[in-house]
Amino acid sequence: MAAIHAATFIDSRSWSAAEFAGLLDTPGCFVCGDETAFALVRVTLDEAELLTIATHPEYRRIGLGRALMNVWHTRAVQLGARRAYLEVAADNVPALTLYSACGYTIAGHRRRYYARPDGGTPVDATVMTRPLP
Repeated sequence: MAAIHAATFIDSRSWSAAEFAGLLDTPGCFVCGDETAFALVRVTLDEAELLTIATHPEYRRIGLGRALMNVWHTRAVQLGARRAYLEVAADNVPALTLYSACGYTIAGHRRRYYARPDGGTPVDATVMTRPLP
């Protein structure tokens, strides 16, 4: 997962293998995907949070992201979630487009939330949500 994350998030700090392992040890966390794409999710009570989703650059634009969204939504519902949340960099247009197509709406913003590794101006996060079936 760390390798896919690093290849995907070139404009922000990618997560290490140790960070992924630590998250997966957290109650309610699960991962969906394979060596081309994955989604890491945490369910707490009736809420599911998409912690990160990544598709290796060589496998983009073939529907893996949307498929992963559907898979993790189904799994989250099985674990008792009724609503899903996520945060995305406000300048990440492809991700915003995907999430909107998956039924997410904007719930708010977090100012200067994402630091850039080159020391550039931090980017706002857009908080999005949707009900789960």
